[in-house]
Amino acid sequence: MTDQIMPSTRHQTRESWDRYFMTLATTVAARSTCERATVGALLVLDHRIIATGYNGSIAGDPHCDDAGHLMRDGHCIRTLHAEMNAILQCAENGVSTRGAAVYVTFFPCLNCTKALIQAGIKQVYFGADYNNDPYAIELLQAHHVTVQQVSL
Repeated sequence: MTDQIMPSTRHQTRESWDRYFMTLATTVAARSTCERATVGALLVLDHRIIATGYNGSIAGDPHCDDAGHLMRDGHCIRTLHAEMNAILQCAENGVSTRGAAVYVTFFPCLNCTKALIQAGIKQVYFGADYNNDPYAIELLQAHHVTVQQVSL
């Protein structure tokens, strides 16, 4: 009896890397503890996830889900943004973010944009527009960061 290689019955419908990572970012967003904006982010280097992050409080502090929002100037100051949580996870574990991509469910705010650029992120893939700050867009262009929307 000889071994036979059976042809795949699955057609070439394999999901693109961008859709795959954006789907995972959406799954990560489900962990958000501030329902004002449930956001998920993945940092990816060479098609490998190096960190994830979601909107939530500092580890060990009460979450909005439990203690309510701590509002100032229309923003919940209890919450760290998903992108920042992913960057900080890399910092805590000694993982370089230089040259990585971020997949985030919403366009990054201005502060997250600045942090992503400073962390060496070279591609920003986002799911939906969210108060896209003109200065954030200008900074991304000036620092040659590729920006692309990935719709699911």
